[in-house]
Amino acid sequence: MNATIAIKEARTEHDVHPLIRQRFSPRAFTGEPVSDQELLTLFEAAAWAPSSMNEQPWRFRYALRGEAPFEALMRSLSGGNLPWAPNGAAIVAISGMKHHARNGQPNASWGFDTGIAVGNLLLQATAAGLYGHLLGGFDHERAAELLRIDAESEGLICLLLLGRLGEAEMLQEPYRTRERTPRVRKPLGEVAARISG
Repeated sequence: MNATIAIKEARTEHDVHPLIRQRFSPRAFTGEPVSDQELLTLFEAAAWAPSSMNEQPWRFRYALRGEAPFEALMRSLSGGNLPWAPNGAAIVAISGMKHHARNGQPNASWGFDTGIAVGNLLLQATAAGLYGHLLGGFDHERAAELLRIDAESEGLICLLLLGRLGEAEMLQEPYRTRERTPRVRKPLGEVAARISG
């Protein structure tokens, strides 16, 4: 068993499902391939997330390591992601449609709904022994142009690197230390409270 899994498993205050405790965002990926079938299973899990008016505004565009679009998206990444991201097996561009398909009106929930779908995707990945790292550090305009995303109708939110978990030793610093550092969260009392009457 990869030692990073034990280090990164969440120490929760309450009895949270193991998939939630075990999901984390690694930087060490083996570079081993993932199949289209594995990825389609993740997208299927995302598809069953709830959304406002069942609009399902999320969109997932993906490329596998070694393919030209993968390499092109790698070139859009900021410097901090470049030392480790190329070892991922697949990259997914996550976006959402900004307007309701039924009437063309603005959909105020498109980003929220897409986020819920990504949560489903990441938990399904964890169940399958795959790991994901969401990336915000990239040239959004360059990536949107590459993906032919019309910013008026669709918002590019982030990129997601997916792959099989590698060992922390394969990373250079400071990423190696980050991979070996336990995860922490704010105390539950800071983010959740009963509404007082």
